[in-house]
Amino acid sequence: MRIMGIDYGDSRIGIAISDPLGWTAQALETISWKTDVEVPIKRISELIEDYEIKTVIIGFPKNMDGTVGVRGEKTIEFVELLTQRVKDIEVIKWDERLTTVAANRTMHEMGVKKSKKKLVVDQIAAVYILQGYLDSQGKA
Repeated sequence: MRIMGIDYGDSRIGIAISDPLGWTAQALETISWKTDVEVPIKRISELIEDYEIKTVIIGFPKNMDGTVGVRGEKTIEFVELLTQRVKDIEVIKWDERLTTVAANRTMHEMGVKKSKKKLVVDQIAAVYILQGYLDSQGKA
């Protein structure tokens, strides 16, 4: 049973999936989109079917004081659209504070060139989100 991690953004969505045992998260892809939310919803639906995903963990951005801002409200709207499309799949909002910061730090430490960072930062953030969830479940 695989689990999917999502780092939702206004123009790019990072996708990660767990290994079949649910121990580790691996980057899968970045979905680029601008105006039509059906583009990422359709692709995520395809990935859920292809990888037999049972649970989706979506990064839920909160302000540092724990309140929900504009970004969080947009994420809630996206979660509602996704749950309407993918029936029988559990969608869990997961606190994602500082995951993009951690992803950027990791890429800097690895020496990833600035021009390449934009292509993978969302995938790495999705890995952090998913791995945080997996670790909380006591499997890793």
